[in-house]
Amino acid sequence: MKILSNKTNLQILHEDNHLIVINKRVGDIVQGDKTGDKPLSEVVKEYIKDKYNKPGDVFLGVVHRLDRPTTGIVVFAKTSKALTRLNEMFSQRETQKTYWTVVKNKPPKNQDTLVHFLKRNEKNNTSKAHLKEVPDSKKASLEYTIITALDNYFALEINLHTGRHHQIRAQLSAIGCPIKGDLKYGFDRSNPDGGIHLHARKLVFQHPVTKDTIEIIATTPSEVLWKSVNKM
Repeated sequence: MKILSNKTNLQILHEDNHLIVINKRVGDIVQGDKTGDKPLSEVVKEYIKDKYNKPGDVFLGVVHRLDRPTTGIVVFAKTSKALTRLNEMFSQRETQKTYWTVVKNKPPKNQDTLVHFLKRNEKNNTSKAHLKEVPDSKKASLEYTIITALDNYFALEINLHTGRHHQIRAQLSAIGCPIKGDLKYGFDRSNPDGGIHLHARKLVFQHPVTKDTIEIIATTPSEVLWKSVNKM
């Protein structure tokens, strides 16, 4: 996927009149939060305002989010019409999301479907994966495949069936495979950049207006382990 150049250093994977897709970097927050840090949504607004010489406020709708330490595909809507339709698609799971991740231990099987019941802890912003349903839990399902073995690590491809809070992080931790750098879910040390090795790699969805099938692939960060995965 060609990355378009611009003054804000945004990695733009796709842009048209109705939507814009960004390859998020480690540390970027998609939408404003209590930290007060400048969110990606504001950076994209500034880019649109500057590129198209727009007077006044720029409309930009946040369709979905990625955790701050993760990287990869984030979709924003540039029109209210697109936002309504994209929100519906994402909530109804009418999109195909593929993630890449690097974990510490080899999973029990080369390929498997994981089903857990996730209960969110608002206090420490985590989710715990249970094998059986517990009060206030939500069913979570994903399929993983081992892409390759790396030095001391394993790269996995993840296909999400549901979209729960910290789902991939919590489910992989529950089978003894914490994601590299993810202290919150059991990895023993942080990554130098404060991120984790979880990347929203591919997204397939129907364009909210033209109805064309859109397939987006996001390049991984320029880092040794990710480079090894890309060679496979």
